Amino acid sequence: MEAVLAMIVVSVYRTDALLMESRQMIGLAAALLAAMLAAQLGWHGTDRLLAWRGRSED
Repeated sequence: MEAVLAMIVVSVYRTDALLMESRQMIGLAAALLAAMLAAQLGWHGTDRLLAWRGRSED
């Protein structure tokens, strides 16, 4: 019975450690994705603004 309990405790400990490390990686991936989306939105927003200003001058 002790061996089963020890395996469960070790399993829970390893799972907790893995989740803590993967949480940082998920945060990094989310930050990179947010930066890429912001850059894309900024590029399209600037392009549309310039196109709109170009049409109003014609």
